[in-house]
Amino acid sequence: MDLNILWFGLLAVLLTGYAILDGFDLGVGIMHLFVKGDESRRISLNSIGPLWDGNEVWLVTFGGALFAAFPEAYATLFSAFYLPFMALVFALIFRAVSIEFRSKHAARAWRGAWDFGFCGASALATFLFGVATGNAMLGLPLDNKGVFVGSLVDMLNPYAICVGALAVALFAMHGTIYLYLKTEGDLQKAIYNRMWATFGTFVTFYMLTTIFTLVEVPRATANFKAYPWAWIVVVLNVLAIANIPRSIFRNKPAHAFASSCCTVAAFVFLLCVALFPNLVTSLPNEAHSLTVYNSASSQKTLGIMAIIALIGMPCVLTYTFIVYRTFHGKVRLDDSSY
Repeated sequence: MDLNILWFGLLAVLLTGYAILDGFDLGVGIMHLFVKGDESRRISLNSIGPLWDGNEVWLVTFGGALFAAFPEAYATLFSAFYLPFMALVFALIFRAVSIEFRSKHAARAWRGAWDFGFCGASALATFLFGVATGNAMLGLPLDNKGVFVGSLVDMLNPYAICVGALAVALFAMHGTIYLYLKTEGDLQKAIYNRMWATFGTFVTFYMLTTIFTLVEVPRATANFKAYPWAWIVVVLNVLAIANIPRSIFRNKPAHAFASSCCTVAAFVFLLCVALFPNLVTSLPNEAHSLTVYNSASSQKTLGIMAIIALIGMPCVLTYTFIVYRTFHGKVRLDDSSY
């Protein structure tokens, strides 16, 4: 067994889990200001209240696994994205504080300020994730030791910003479909119209980003020659996207949400295919790239980690299943609600 490739795959699984699970609660945050009325906003918050902190554990686990399995790639990424990552941490913390503090005081101005903070922090975190993904696709300026030699200005390029906008549109759609599943009555009817709006916005940015990628990052499809079976995921991704409006129109939100989850998973998969075997691609000299081999820990370390993952992953999946099973169904407010 190639442990380097195994850990590349496990990182992809962790990233997929995070993108799907935290993706919808970030999306709920992005759409929060579009939900009108204090009671409706409380329902929106309580739809993710028991879940959001557990969802973020997937991101923490991903970071820890990257650090242990590929320390050189971890060091390069965190030095390159230091300021954006600090902004991301701030956004995630402020988002959590907004959820917890909003209902501590009944004043309209108090709750309105935290509503704005919750929405802004959710959008900022999602946008920064997208910008980081865009720069990973483009490549980073690295020297012959794999050290980042660029600047923050280099990262704020049109392609990365476009991918950031796509991420916001994707999670907004994902979160709106989830909200429709968790609500009922007049609020659900209002969210129904939002689903169509977010889907249209997502498709627009999806088409724009796809064209931009093919023009700006021609090597993004290079691995499809070596792994032609990966085209199956491309086809399935298109079918999943097409099934979203079909399911919405037929009033089958569970099917729409499943298709949205598949869309998110397909995007992560295609990102990994485009990068492999690189973890950090060097631009313009690709020979300086950090790969799953030249940035990895020792084989003994990877082997021990694989045993730990074999024990730990079923526990994580079981816990996730139990939590989601416990809090399934429509949201109703009570004395313990936010």
